[in-house]
Amino acid sequence: MIMELVASFQRHSHFNVWAVNVELGFPKVLRDYEFQVIVLHYSLFGWLPFYLSKEYLEYLAESEGSYKIAFFQDEYRYWPERSDLLNRYKFDCVYTCIEPAYFKDTYQRYTNVPKLFTYIPGYVSDDMVKLAREVTKSDRERTIDIGYRGRQSYHYMGRGGREKHEIGSRFRELASGLGFKLDIEMEEHKRIYGRQWLEFLANCRAVLGVEAGVSIFDIDNVIYPQYQTMLAENPKITFEEVYNRLLFQHEGKGVYYRTVSPRAFEAAAVRTCQILYEGNYSGILKPMVHYIPLKKDFSNFDQVIAMYRDESLRRELTNNAYRDLIASGQYSYRQFIEMFDQELIKMGISLKVSPASVLKISARLSEQRVSVKIRKQLKHFAEMIKGLKVKTRSQLARSLYLKRLYRKIKSIKGRMRQY
Repeated sequence: MIMELVASFQRHSHFNVWAVNVELGFPKVLRDYEFQVIVLHYSLFGWLPFYLSKEYLEYLAESEGSYKIAFFQDEYRYWPERSDLLNRYKFDCVYTCIEPAYFKDTYQRYTNVPKLFTYIPGYVSDDMVKLAREVTKSDRERTIDIGYRGRQSYHYMGRGGREKHEIGSRFRELASGLGFKLDIEMEEHKRIYGRQWLEFLANCRAVLGVEAGVSIFDIDNVIYPQYQTMLAENPKITFEEVYNRLLFQHEGKGVYYRTVSPRAFEAAAVRTCQILYEGNYSGILKPMVHYIPLKKDFSNFDQVIAMYRDESLRRELTNNAYRDLIASGQYSYRQFIEMFDQELIKMGISLKVSPASVLKISARLSEQRVSVKIRKQLKHFAEMIKGLKVKTRSQLARSLYLKRLYRKIKSIKGRMRQY
């Protein structure tokens, strides 16, 4: 999921794209070229300090002629650090999950970034659609009535953040004893990923869901430090205690930060009916068109169950969702990258790069990646050989094998360009 955005640039963009993995260190070859555009992926900003070494930051500062773009998600975290990075390194554009109505209170107030675009956390990939076709089952073949996987959130995210856990817990409690086969879990170790997740969805007649995001956006970083103090004083402090002492004055105020979740597209792709908390869902999902709406106080629970039992209604909603979210292509990565490219072209970014330059840059970056991996292997083998105690014939054979392998890898490294 995280790498789908990176892969979509390489697969669909009309521009030449090179992906650089910061975990492999800074590739010195970057300093030999002036790239027209530098794009930072949202995964770089998931924790503090950001996953940008001193060399990468220096490179950003030196790249004054490059058009710099940052993709952000979870912007309620580390807002001061994000805005400082954008200003210090003179970013030209941000793709944000914040709605345009709140640009004035966020980016336009705290940064000098001239271009802002709202995007959603995940789009529809060709691979996902292909896999969905493989695993989708008919309604009668499905063995689970209603499924869900949620998780606990941190207290400082507000009541909106707690919805992922609350909807599953409350629904499971109320629906037990109604004769349904339920598979609803909220523990972290029960989460499902990759192909298995789509297979799970395809085996459910319906799935629960909520909007992504939070109901408290701590833009001035005043809530989180106080929350940390409370947590240090009492590690078992409950949400209600934190809410009554701190959060109540911030809940639902300030920047609105809710959006449609990628899970909505996954469920639509396998034609699974969605039972969702009422919400805006980025204006994409409509109640009783694409999903069955569940009030957050569960006051219409009986009506929701009655609608779920109506197989023809479920079929109508899933057909609508597949038509509008998947078949239309409107929310595909292909369409998003096309719009992204057009914005770059409007900014005067040229598509013209000589084939020879493309091949040279690709080769040198590839050599650097391989060189880093080999250095890591050499270090690993050297540590193994150093710590190996030879006492038996089998241990001696292993020692000789490792030493030969070490020499072989070292000889390969010696024939490569040094970075």
